[in-house]
Amino acid sequence: MLAASGLFKKFSGKPALDDVSFHVERGEIYGLLGHNGAGKSTSLGIILGMVMPDQGDVTIDGISVLHHRSKALRKVGAIFEAPAFYDYLSGWDNLKILMGYSGGFDAVAAQKVIERVGLTKRVHSKVRTYSHGMRQRLALAQALLPEPEVLLLDEPTDGLDPEGIKWFRDFILNLRDERGMTVLFNSHLLAEVELMCDRVAILREGKRVFEGTVKGLQDDTPVFEVDLEPWGLACGIIHSTGGDVLSNTRISLRHGSDPAALVETLVGAGVRVRAFSPVKRSLEDLYMEIHNGAPSPN
Repeated sequence: MLAASGLFKKFSGKPALDDVSFHVERGEIYGLLGHNGAGKSTSLGIILGMVMPDQGDVTIDGISVLHHRSKALRKVGAIFEAPAFYDYLSGWDNLKILMGYSGGFDAVAAQKVIERVGLTKRVHSKVRTYSHGMRQRLALAQALLPEPEVLLLDEPTDGLDPEGIKWFRDFILNLRDERGMTVLFNSHLLAEVELMCDRVAILREGKRVFEGTVKGLQDDTPVFEVDLEPWGLACGIIHSTGGDVLSNTRISLRHGSDPAALVETLVGAGVRVRAFSPVKRSLEDLYMEIHNGAPSPN
């Protein structure tokens, strides 16, 4: 449904994106993850036609954003950077104006979306009286009014309290489940990405350093929490069997390796094994391994 191919972009000679490619399937929730400055917002800006890449292209349902921007973006709704509204007007009046920019105001459709995002009681209040969470709901209503097939979200839960984050997450998941919405969003919140996304790409200093499924993370490399003494001797044995030392308490083994055989070897060599238990590898584990320069299995 959405494909970014070979994106390059520099600002003042400094690379912001360096050959970034990814694709999002129809009906998929896809996350772009990375620190501030990793290239997430630049990628979304290019997808929306607001930033011109130095090289590369983006297609939405096969239509090039660079060559046919208006046609490609007819299928897209977005919350990009900080949503801006006329604070002295009501939420309803803001939607009337903003919908007018893209083809006209449909009061019936607007009312349905307002009810869906939970703003019915406050939509006629001035936006300056809205909390941050209410502004985000108004922005979401605006993004959904074109009846998009693709929803682009730039740090959508940033600044929300835990209740607001859960509401937003459940809302997006329901959109996908009920309407088959394709969603691309960027975030630096690992927990939210892991809970919402089918697949993720991790950007670091403008490069894509990982792309894969979230559910499959635990299947990539067997990881174990260990307490071994003496540690130096244990590390040598682990490396000799093709394993890797991730930290002073975690190790990984090769696919197909028998952890019982490694424990037997360790004990036979005089290593005390106080703990040796499998752990579910999380997105945070992967992110920290990549950020710290450890080799990733992908």
